[in-house]
Amino acid sequence: MAHRLRPVGHDFVRTAPVRLVFARGITAPPAAVFRALAEDVVGWAEWFSAVRVARPVRDGAGREIRLRGGARFLETVLASEAPEVYAYRVDVTNTPGVHALAEEWRLVPIGTGTRVQWTFAADGTAAFRGALNLARAGLGRTFRDSVTALDRRLTT
Repeated sequence: MAHRLRPVGHDFVRTAPVRLVFARGITAPPAAVFRALAEDVVGWAEWFSAVRVARPVRDGAGREIRLRGGARFLETVLASEAPEVYAYRVDVTNTPGVHALAEEWRLVPIGTGTRVQWTFAADGTAAFRGALNLARAGLGRTFRDSVTALDRRLTT
């Protein structure tokens, strides 16, 4: 059953009780990475391994995301500042135990490539927070593999 989460602002990615931060350098330039994140929402399913379906909603002000395994999210874009920051919060989900969730993608030029940093910020029940901390390594692998796939997609 879907439930509405607490609406949070972009600052939540710095203040959330649980913050998982992952970073990786890739060869694609920041502008191309930003376009893939913010403008080619449908394309997420081709490079982010956990995403089964992604589509923009509300004229691009939000996104609908369906993950492998059945989790669903209706999101609001919090920041879209080309080519440096793309952030969104989850407004509605079927994931139990979560009270608030936001994610930020921060892009920093490194030579001709990009340092991609993903912050996954959340609040929820004690069980949910504990499960997220246990899932840190798996989320890190998913991030690394997905960003590597995005880099291949953008540079091939």
